[in-house]
Amino acid sequence: MHDLLSRDEYHAIADGIVPMTNSYINGKFTSAKSGKTYPTTNPATGEVIAEIASCDKTDVDYTVKKARQAFESGVWSRMHPGERKEILIRLVKLMKRNRYELQVLESIDSGKPIREIATIDFPETLECLAWYAEAGDKLYDQISPSTDDAMGLIVREPIGVVACILPWNFPLQMLGWKAGPALAAGNSVIVKPASETSMSALRVAELAGEAGVPPGVFNVITGPGSTVGEALGTHEDIGAISFTGSTEIGRRVLEYSAGSNLKKVTLELGGKNPAVVLEDAEELDYVADQVVRAMFWNMGENCSSNSRLIVHRKHKEELCRRIHDKLRDWKIGDPLDPQNGLGSMVSKKHFDDVMRYIEVGRKEGAEVIAGGEALDIGSGLFIAPTIFDKVTPDMTIAKDEIFGPVLTIHSVGSDDEAISLANDTVYGLHATVFCAHGKKALRAARRIQAGTVTVNSYCEGDITTPFGGYKLSGFGGRDNGLHAFDQYTETKTIWLDLGEHEIDARLE
Repeated sequence: MHDLLSRDEYHAIADGIVPMTNSYINGKFTSAKSGKTYPTTNPATGEVIAEIASCDKTDVDYTVKKARQAFESGVWSRMHPGERKEILIRLVKLMKRNRYELQVLESIDSGKPIREIATIDFPETLECLAWYAEAGDKLYDQISPSTDDAMGLIVREPIGVVACILPWNFPLQMLGWKAGPALAAGNSVIVKPASETSMSALRVAELAGEAGVPPGVFNVITGPGSTVGEALGTHEDIGAISFTGSTEIGRRVLEYSAGSNLKKVTLELGGKNPAVVLEDAEELDYVADQVVRAMFWNMGENCSSNSRLIVHRKHKEELCRRIHDKLRDWKIGDPLDPQNGLGSMVSKKHFDDVMRYIEVGRKEGAEVIAGGEALDIGSGLFIAPTIFDKVTPDMTIAKDEIFGPVLTIHSVGSDDEAISLANDTVYGLHATVFCAHGKKALRAARRIQAGTVTVNSYCEGDITTPFGGYKLSGFGGRDNGLHAFDQYTETKTIWLDLGEHEIDARLE
């Protein structure tokens, strides 16, 4: 599955791609009723790839209507979970068969390195969809404790129509995280991909139809968040909405729910995540490798990116030297060249935002010890991996989520100071702790306020472990694991009276 092609082969695939450009609604590709489109651009080259349907509230209303009709018909919602499993497994097989096309679509739409997509994102997307397909017919309901005169059934039911609003940084993987459990639970699903990265979701929708997912059950609607996202958030006939993106927009999704039908809302939001190197940390070469990966994976466009390195001062000098050495292995350039580990920023707007933070860091007194500049490659939206030293907690770059390849270094004199600084943020999504002693590492992990804390390696757990955040990093539930089903189902109590009742003769 991790087979990589050559740069020329990937470019040949890209040249031959004819992307889907219309929304996938009720089993058909459908243009926006207004006829409007918007361009989707390859951020690495600046070239317009296609004109994508720009839908609005009218299209959303139609999509929700068809999704609701499909749900009420029972064609999917009342299908045996084992049959749903078989269809979803067919989808996984079709995606695997078309993997090179899907991987290239993802890369040219987002600027992500093809090596990363082929070896991490895509395999994990398939694993996610297959895992939920297999889990769907293994969820048991419950019976409550009771006397012989009654029985309490506690059952899980699909919630109805579910909206999944995806981010632009992991388009395929987030589709798997959200649509996988929502479909396996029996819901009708409406996926709203980010405007910048719609093409891979549209191709998956086509493959879902081929796999046998009934019309109206899996829909992909494209368009701006300001119109499509709001229309989904405020719609009275959507039962749940799962959103991954910025904290700012997440707040707005909550407001949409509060102002409409109080639909379930799950938010996976931003992070300002620490990598904490305690006094007794060992194997600094390995630590440096993990720190670089945690920061610069996907060009730092990652909500769980460890963008704050909090290191005990006894290790700082040597660790910084080793980090510099590791950066040499992270080549930046053409995302379709599998030799490159870093691609472009996703858009000109985001590029400008990241460069503005770099300038603010300089003005506030932090010292650039690596990178700090844009590179004259392709479209010019490439930013060199950037490291700031002499960063204080009050600086903007120490507090704000930059969402780019920018690492800040914070030196501390004790482990208590390190953990205190790790928690000195409004976010709480992810953290990594490097520590030689198991008990001490576990105590540190328990003290850090984050939804996922990894010890002596950077990762997000796996498909079996719930992922989400504390504080401004999350709300309402978790992605991944069996916990994800809670987003997309309702819990119902059915009480059965089994007693034998005597009828009062006076009433006869």
